[in-house]
Amino acid sequence: MTHVCFTLQVDPAKLDEYRAAHAEVWPEMLRALAATGWRDYRLFLRPDGLLVGTLQTDDFAAAQEAMAKTEVNARWQAAMAGFFPTLGEARPDEGMLVLDQVFHLEEQLDRL
Repeated sequence: MTHVCFTLQVDPAKLDEYRAAHAEVWPEMLRALAATGWRDYRLFLRPDGLLVGTLQTDDFAAAQEAMAKTEVNARWQAAMAGFFPTLGEARPDEGMLVLDQVFHLEEQLDRL
């Protein structure tokens, strides 16, 4: 199991709209994420628009690839594009800046 953390920048002028869109994500999008290996997926939003996402998956590249092949993902990415103006022509799921893990408490405790 891999833990993934990524960031994106939401347009600060659209935070309320972004929150509303994620309060009721389309059921078919939720099912597609689960079916393609995205588990315990969470998004956190700072008041300046910094978005931090975390998830668990067996293989992040494979989960992204599988999701990219779904019809619902194409529609969702198009619907979300306006929230991420700094990405230009890139889709939001292509603009994720994946962070390197530098500390994990349980991993270090296990080594003691």
